[in-house]
Amino acid sequence: MLKNSKLYEINTRVWIKRFGKNASLTSVPDEVFIELANFGFEAVWLMGVWKTCDNLIEKCCFAPDLISSYSKALKDWEKKDVIGSPYAIDCYELNPALGKTSDLLKLKEKLNNIGLKIILDFVPNHFGAESRFIKTNPEVFLEANEDLLVKDPLTFFKPEISEKIFVHGRDPFFLPWTDTIQVNYFNPAARSFMIQQLLNLAEYCDGVRCDMAMLPLNNVFYNTWLGVLNRFRYKRIEEEFWKEAIQKVKKKCPDFIFLAETYWDLEYQLQKLGFDFTYDKQLTDRLVTGDAANIKTYLFADNDYQMKSVRFIENHDEERAVTKFGKERSMAAATVISTIKGMKLYYDGQLEGWKIKLPVQLGREPEERTSQRVKNYYHKILGITKDKIFSEGNWTMIEPIPAGEGNLSFQNFFTWIWDYKNDLRIVVINYSAVTSQCRLRILLNSDKENITLIDLLTGDEYLRSVKEMETPGLFIELKGFNSHIFSIKN
Repeated sequence: MLKNSKLYEINTRVWIKRFGKNASLTSVPDEVFIELANFGFEAVWLMGVWKTCDNLIEKCCFAPDLISSYSKALKDWEKKDVIGSPYAIDCYELNPALGKTSDLLKLKEKLNNIGLKIILDFVPNHFGAESRFIKTNPEVFLEANEDLLVKDPLTFFKPEISEKIFVHGRDPFFLPWTDTIQVNYFNPAARSFMIQQLLNLAEYCDGVRCDMAMLPLNNVFYNTWLGVLNRFRYKRIEEEFWKEAIQKVKKKCPDFIFLAETYWDLEYQLQKLGFDFTYDKQLTDRLVTGDAANIKTYLFADNDYQMKSVRFIENHDEERAVTKFGKERSMAAATVISTIKGMKLYYDGQLEGWKIKLPVQLGREPEERTSQRVKNYYHKILGITKDKIFSEGNWTMIEPIPAGEGNLSFQNFFTWIWDYKNDLRIVVINYSAVTSQCRLRILLNSDKENITLIDLLTGDEYLRSVKEMETPGLFIELKGFNSHIFSIKN
């Protein structure tokens, strides 16, 4: 099982084009993945690899808001660049643009030999609105009737390949996704079908990132579709789908990884149902607002919860970190997520400081200039945190104290220690725009009078008294959004 691990997300349908017009997953050079393993990544999430419904593109992918997002991200986009959402899938077969489904087995073997696990998408809430399964397995989907279709043609629809009326998938806080069809989680046959999809996927990957994983929860599903469920007298199933599904898959593949995209404070519930990891959007949002005290309080949460949390400052759904935070603060935020407990998620282009969020419907990316400063910093951070102390060690938050009477800038710091087998790392982050000072009281089990601290980020060395580090404490002064990661020189 992955512990304090690093996960690298790739927008696969776009990324593959960097390797040639006719590149497939099996033709990607080994060196690409070897480099990720050398940076300390333990897993790669190949986002968006499944076959989609091409005939949905013209009908669903040119709404005004989508067109606006295309123009913002790719000024010279053309119609042919729009390839549809990777989350409106036809079936769990490899998208032909990426190769054959059997190629996934070869890729899995390759990545595993390199030391990487492969994570793929599972979309539990819906399929594409023209999925082949509408014909072959109509019982999987939530049905409606003509009355509902007439009253609300945005939510209800009749697929071209069926005479029946169904429901588009949706997040209850937003409009329906018109390129999708909703799975009916109050139908036992639909649950069995979805579990079988997961069992099939377990052959091709080491784990799944489950899209909008909270939507199949019984209460969420019921509250979202109350009117339809009551009208057609669908009976509530008391057992949660995820509990049954995860148990059955892990019985076959005990080490298979379940990662949930989830929101609405439902992370802990999904962990209790068996998810190995859940998105930590709460930390992302707190880092954006920049309230240091609020972030510190949050990081005191239950250890098991923290270890199962996926920390990120960007992914394919989020604005790019450099855009959202600004360059300097994005690097400080990256230091935070890289040096705390839990899984760390990094998105392709993040390490280069790219600024443009690409809509998932686009199949071509803009040319972006790499920020050498951002790239060098990430390479430094990834190299430092590759050390076993950051995966196997113990993490302890320490409280900074004022460096002088009336100096409140100590409140701007995040400070914590990793220790493992008599080794130590001291992490100090000034999460503010101003130069700040603090002291850190650190008890060292040392018979030396003085020790040398090495800042692994800069290579600078500092001779300090062991007694002074204990009381009054190690003096720290850092410019805005700067950090130290200290080791002790032997």
